[in-house]
Amino acid sequence: MSRSRSRSVQALVGAATALVVVTACGGADDSRARGTADDPVTVSFWAWTKGSQEVVDAFNATHDTIQVKFEEIPSGGLGGYPKIANAVKAGIAPDLLSIEYPQLSAFVSQGSLQDISPYLNEDIKKKFLPQTIEMTTLGGRNWAVPFDAAPQIFYYRKDFFAEHSIEPPATWDDFRDAAERVKKAAPRTRIATFFPDDPTFFQAMVWQAGAQWFRAGTDAWRIDTTDPASERTAAYWQGLIDDRLVSTASSFSPEWTGSLKQGTTVGYLGASWGAGVLAGIVPEQKGKWAAVRLPSQEASRPASGMVGGSTFAVSKGSTRTAAAVEFALWMATHEDAIKARIGASTSSALPAAPAMVPIAKRAFDTSFYGGQDLYGLFEEAGRSIGPQWVWGPSPGATNSALGDELGEVVSGGSTLPRALRKAHAATVADLRKRGLKVEEPS
Repeated sequence: MSRSRSRSVQALVGAATALVVVTACGGADDSRARGTADDPVTVSFWAWTKGSQEVVDAFNATHDTIQVKFEEIPSGGLGGYPKIANAVKAGIAPDLLSIEYPQLSAFVSQGSLQDISPYLNEDIKKKFLPQTIEMTTLGGRNWAVPFDAAPQIFYYRKDFFAEHSIEPPATWDDFRDAAERVKKAAPRTRIATFFPDDPTFFQAMVWQAGAQWFRAGTDAWRIDTTDPASERTAAYWQGLIDDRLVSTASSFSPEWTGSLKQGTTVGYLGASWGAGVLAGIVPEQKGKWAAVRLPSQEASRPASGMVGGSTFAVSKGSTRTAAAVEFALWMATHEDAIKARIGASTSSALPAAPAMVPIAKRAFDTSFYGGQDLYGLFEEAGRSIGPQWVWGPSPGATNSALGDELGEVVSGGSTLPRALRKAHAATVADLRKRGLKVEEPS
């Protein structure tokens, strides 16, 4: 763990007003960690990830002392998180929850989750990519089992790039040059899309650049969405938008998917899980796509943020913590679970447990990408995820303000630097409304 991030998360323990890490410390007192074949422990599990039912079926078929009851819920952004929050408040939450990394600190701050540190010893934690353990550790305590990492990747139409003698970009300067050449070669075509409806897309870019929006001081949150790395990233993307070098269609919208099918968008700045998504959108373009690492400021210093990525957390009301954690660890670290998920959903998720990467690599069909070693690329990108990023306790307020402003940016009514300032103000206001102390840059 980086020294600065370690200080931040360790400080959370003492900052009781900033993050309520001591309100949900159940788990070690499980009365029934394991059942018997005649009377198994039943763990309830909510998730929206494709392939979850098949994973549960595989677990239930091979375990008789623990059984899992699965319920599919809407994805977090489409109502899953409010459903979880309401269930926790009503005391009817399931034992195990699927929660993305950006939302984890919010659920911890609300006292909705259990500290599962007693179940994750050092040998277990060593099974995971260090960055994923860092992102599930708050206040020196473990709050979730990492499932996957989601480093950024650049997918591109290799046939178009080859036809017009355009090299895949290694740096952001290269990316702008390539964007200009794409537009010149085909005036209606763009190299990639800036997604105005998805704040995590832009956040991943500032993360990659070295930004640190949230830090935990000794008794207050330090908020700064306008640091130099963020401002530099905002100015760069504002220039691409102003010069119409990138598309500004909403993510996964008919406009965006249509442009991929028509060949008027020839690149996708996505996460590792995006490989499977892209192949599903344009299967007729099999063999025409390839992937490279995300452009960085300097070619010799690869870096990545993350877009999404999932964890498994235990709700505060669960009395089956040990069994829930056992199932979560099985999902994240057992080859049968990886095979079941990828086989059912053509997922290209990068397992957070490196030992599972070869399993995922064998299970995922890369023929869409000409047989390219995608997982080798994903592993390299995963190792370059910046360790400095900490998610704050109010991602909803930050993302709502940023998302509203991004819509204005692409319509010409605002700018990305202004969007950063709006996000900063909204985050500070929300934290203070909740009674949390906030420090701002002088």
